[in-house]
Amino acid sequence: MDVDGTDTRRDRPDLRMLALAGAGWAGAGAGRWLGWWVVLVVAALAVGVWALRRWSGAAVARTASGALLVLAATGTVTVLRLDQIGHGPVGALADERAAVSVVGTVRSDPRKVSARYGDLVVTRLELREVTGRGSSYATATPVLVIGDADWLDVPLGARVRTSGRLGPADDDDLAGVLSARGPPAVVSAPDVWWRGAAAVRASIRDAVAHRPADQRALVPALVDGDDAGLDEALADDFRTTGLTHLLAVSGTNLTLVVGFLLVLTRWAGLRGRALLVVGALGILGFVLLARTEPSVLRAAVMGTVALFAMGADGRRRGPRALGVAVVVLLLVQPPLAVQPGFALSVLATAGIVLLAPGWRDAMARWLPRWVAEAIAIPSAAQLACTPVVAGLSGQVSLIAVAANLVVAPVVGPATVLGLGAGLVGLVLPAAGRVLGTLAGWCVAWIVEVATRGAALPTAALDWGSGALALGVLSLLVVAIALAGPLLLRHPVTGVGCCLLLTAVVVVRPPSPGWPPAGWVLVACDVGQGDALVLNAGAGSAVVVDSGPDPAAADRCLDRLGVDEVPLVVLTHFHADHVDGLSGVFDGRKVGAVETTGLLDPPGGVREVESVAASVGLVPSLTPYGETRQVGAVTLQALWPPPGSPTTGPGDGSTANEASVVLLAEVGGARILLTGDIEPEGQAALARSLPGLQVDVLKVPHHGSRYQDEPWLLSLGARVALVSVGADNDYGHPADAALEPLEEAGTRVLRTDQDGDLAVVAEDGDLATKTR
Repeated sequence: MDVDGTDTRRDRPDLRMLALAGAGWAGAGAGRWLGWWVVLVVAALAVGVWALRRWSGAAVARTASGALLVLAATGTVTVLRLDQIGHGPVGALADERAAVSVVGTVRSDPRKVSARYGDLVVTRLELREVTGRGSSYATATPVLVIGDADWLDVPLGARVRTSGRLGPADDDDLAGVLSARGPPAVVSAPDVWWRGAAAVRASIRDAVAHRPADQRALVPALVDGDDAGLDEALADDFRTTGLTHLLAVSGTNLTLVVGFLLVLTRWAGLRGRALLVVGALGILGFVLLARTEPSVLRAAVMGTVALFAMGADGRRRGPRALGVAVVVLLLVQPPLAVQPGFALSVLATAGIVLLAPGWRDAMARWLPRWVAEAIAIPSAAQLACTPVVAGLSGQVSLIAVAANLVVAPVVGPATVLGLGAGLVGLVLPAAGRVLGTLAGWCVAWIVEVATRGAALPTAALDWGSGALALGVLSLLVVAIALAGPLLLRHPVTGVGCCLLLTAVVVVRPPSPGWPPAGWVLVACDVGQGDALVLNAGAGSAVVVDSGPDPAAADRCLDRLGVDEVPLVVLTHFHADHVDGLSGVFDGRKVGAVETTGLLDPPGGVREVESVAASVGLVPSLTPYGETRQVGAVTLQALWPPPGSPTTGPGDGSTANEASVVLLAEVGGARILLTGDIEPEGQAALARSLPGLQVDVLKVPHHGSRYQDEPWLLSLGARVALVSVGADNDYGHPADAALEPLEEAGTRVLRTDQDGDLAVVAEDGDLATKTR
């Protein structure tokens, strides 16, 4: 009780439900990894609670008893669900790789994915009937379906009949993977609400169809999570600047949409239960529009919690609502317990309800309250998520808070205008396009912030994802959370913290020991792609491929101190080798661009021609067999030979085999850069250049399993570099490709594990350095 008679306990957050949420999370994890052993865990905890009742008050014992009950419930539900999925009839048929015929309901939008032998379509199906091995079963079991292009036209919510072969699934929330044969037969159309949601989604896309490509992709992503067509380089920029949550369905989307509906309802004079009805309908409509997948349900629940936290007595009701939400979600969807998206959602919401109020009140002593709140909310959410983000990416975004603050004024209008464009466009398409244009203008600002922010010298700090690194980071986060109100309550320390962070982001710090003295080649860590730099002299380099991300390519060259590129060679036109080209040009003088002769796929060709034309260059063909000197680099193109095809099928399926293969010599080291050349081309090189020996090998095609192993071993390379992205979808690199090299005594380095890779010529010998 304060001296003025007010009860200060009412301002304290109620953490009891959060304790129950933690117990529920632990129970779901225990059920997943311990199985029915979780019963023993609960029994042991029961003994602990009995002892606690003797040595503590009744309130503590009640909370502990509740936590035990929640732990037991989530653990049991998890075990039962895994048992139902993994040991039911569908799981058994999958283990036997049985041929089956099934009837099921489509539960996710069919999505096209690239595969080695062409595009495939992937969707989730909830099986209702399955027939295999002479028996039929009625069930309700989820499977993943892999089919051909005919599946793209199947609407969400439709009941279909198909056949194929079942196989085991890597995801324990799926009973199997169905490789479908032929087109599916639609047994019944989706229900009316699914058709209505599909119409609105299509109307949103139509409303922005006349806008530039980034806006066409980003407006639907912002409104309903429909990110089809989003450029991968732009998505990387959003990740670097901490804006990724705008590309997926999140609690923010629901808060904005439902909050806007509630404002309209209040303007209309409705109060009380009417507001509750409108809010409930808004939440239901949002879920239907964004799809009833687990990630959407999670986002809807977290958004509802945020609405509670923003209401009356939010500091007490917010934590309670968050605790209840976590427990309910884990009981309904136990697999959420091990999904990173769920952890990020919960942590961001926890940051908002636990940290943001104190930070806001501290800054409100010297800032307008609305400004303090605008700063506190994204800052608290970002801080709470930082350890998990670092664990997933190995990076800490230093610009995330600033980027979110700068885009915050347009996120709400863009979301509401985009939704309005879809709804209005159903009746008046022209009016929908007007609203779509306004939404496009808003997201244009978001794109500008993401691309420029990602290009800043220290937009993201490489931190690492090991246990020690994450432990230290977690301690720093706790320290900042505790010190935040003390630092922010005074303008001097508050502004000083902001200026310090700005300086760290904008001023490029030196990289001790990088680049290493005597470096001849660096394989840049640009994710899933190639970007290789040959040292042509002081501040000069020959660049071979540019990776998929302009910002990543630019940062790598900046770290090497390269400000002049006399020659860029692009081995072929796949996006993971050419889409970062604009980053090579950024702030540097480029002399020439050379490419392979096969102008396929067309999208990559247009990208290269456009970027080159922007600085007055025209790409030319890499001359075959000619030995050239470019600064300190000696180059010779070994492949493709004269007379090779110059046109392809248009889908890029033959582009790898047309990769430019370069033999380079720098500082006495012989280096073979192979692009993505396939085994057939490797065998042809082996025949045309018998006895070829090199010191350094860039392993073809990111270490794909498809290699001509005898040729690779015959090269006698002392060092092999693999340019590859972490956790990529292609299975690169394959152990079958790398192990023979390692067994032959070749030192193999990978960008996904070691970052930038440098080969150094030292006193006639070769060494390697990593960053």
